[in-house]
Amino acid sequence: MPKITVLDNPITTLKLNEDDYICITDIAKYKDSTLANDIIKNWLRNRNTIEFLGIWEQLNNPDFKPVEFDGFRKEAGLNSFTMSPTKWINSTNAIGLISKAGRYGGTYAHKDIAFEFASWVSVEFKQR
Repeated sequence: MPKITVLDNPITTLKLNEDDYICITDIAKYKDSTLANDIIKNWLRNRNTIEFLGIWEQLNNPDFKPVEFDGFRKEAGLNSFTMSPTKWINSTNAIGLISKAGRYGGTYAHKDIAFEFASWVSVEFKQR
């Protein structure tokens, strides 16, 4: 799989239906290599993240399920709210995130979403 290098960190990329996806698991490893999945889950708990993902999906995905999104939007930010990439994808029929298992596994995000995630993880990382 093709990789780009940002701040000496290899980041896996993926081309799907003419769209570029970037491995946000690799980006999260920049912050903490042992807790990358937890970093992604914490980002997904954030109300602003859920709002951003929902709007992105509404603009780019005709099969997106807005009713499920509204439920998540109401709960996002509460202490009891939890979210994983797989839960988001399966519940809303999202296409902006991809969760892959196996050798090249990880969470991939459309480049628009990946840049938002990179900015959340580290402004320095996004600038590169």
